Amino acid sequence: MITIISNQKKERDLLLSRPYLPRHTKYNVADLLQSKQIKLITGPRRTGKSTEALMILKNKNFAYLNFDDGKLLANWDDDLVWESLRQVYPGFDYLLLDEVQNLKNWDIWVSKLYRLGVNMVVTGSNAKLLSSEMASLLTGRYIQIEMLPFSLGEFFAWNHKSLSHIAPEDEAVAQSLIFEYLHIGGYPECVMAKSVAQSYLSSLFDAIVWKDITKRHNVRNVDDLNNLAMYMLSNFCNAFSANELARELGFSSVATTKKFMGYLREPYLFYYLNRYNNKMKVMKKAPQKVYVVDNGFVEAKAFNLSENLGRLLENQVFIELVRRGFDTEKSLFYYRSRNNKETDFVTRQGARVCQLIQVCYDLSSERTMKREADSLTECADELNCSNLTIVTMNQKDTIHKNGYDINVVPIGRF
Repeated sequence: MITIISNQKKERDLLLSRPYLPRHTKYNVADLLQSKQIKLITGPRRTGKSTEALMILKNKNFAYLNFDDGKLLANWDDDLVWESLRQVYPGFDYLLLDEVQNLKNWDIWVSKLYRLGVNMVVTGSNAKLLSSEMASLLTGRYIQIEMLPFSLGEFFAWNHKSLSHIAPEDEAVAQSLIFEYLHIGGYPECVMAKSVAQSYLSSLFDAIVWKDITKRHNVRNVDDLNNLAMYMLSNFCNAFSANELARELGFSSVATTKKFMGYLREPYLFYYLNRYNNKMKVMKKAPQKVYVVDNGFVEAKAFNLSENLGRLLENQVFIELVRRGFDTEKSLFYYRSRNNKETDFVTRQGARVCQLIQVCYDLSSERTMKREADSLTECADELNCSNLTIVTMNQKDTIHKNGYDINVVPIGRF
């Protein structure tokens, strides 16, 4: 065990020696480390959780365990690991546990370390597994930090540009970067090496579906699971019910369809957005809209006959709202009026609707502008909300319609 942990220490030191782009989070690093609560960094695979954890702990005396290491898992013994850690990292102040969900009964061991006063940073890639088990054993004892692929601002920073300060002479370059981001997404590997983006993301998508999910849930009919994933990926931003998906794909059971949808959500691959309604029972029965964690997956894997620029933009706005902390169970929804007019996003704080957001790639046509503004204002009447926004690719304007002022903003400013 000492040899395994010593080899991981060499891996840790190599990773620490590399340059990284600082990620944006709402937390102050010094405050995080001072807190004795467990720092839980969650998010999809390969989005920089481990890197973020290393950056938080850089220049600190910290021990490191990587649970993607088969040798560590195969030889696991609680007491032996603890003694080996103390020998390899004498007097360590912090403990980093990377991809901890791979360890069986990890939550019991982490709870034990917490009671011993160990200051821990934990990373993991399974939303349900981590949140449910942390909530059951460690309620109120952890701070969750969610890492997603690079935001548009971070994508600009990687390309040595500032999204918030675009000079007139840089406008064409900025538009080109935004268009590029819309297609390849924000996975760090793709941002650093754009030429391999499609190949990398295709392999990553397959690994999540065919390996991570299948192994975790002992899925026998992997073909059905993959067909569902591919169907939702090709029809992202559309609304479905489990009944419709089962019928469309020829599945024998709606229950299996719901189960597979849950599996695909756990590793942060897909998100499901509820239709807003004051009555929870009605809301849960309505079709959900499906979004994917990164546009790059669409470009790499989806079967699409057209470019779908409008849906790519809508998906990007959705992920940005999630990045800002909106929750698809509590504070972020879509809405359809009594006359079947739709608003893409409704944000809520408590019981109050705060903002309605429509997404339209190109608003230059009078007919398109009227359609989008009519939908938005009709929904605004029903929801009693006057904070209205239309996000476009590059247009900026204010529309006065039906007694409302609608703020039109380009995606870069949004």
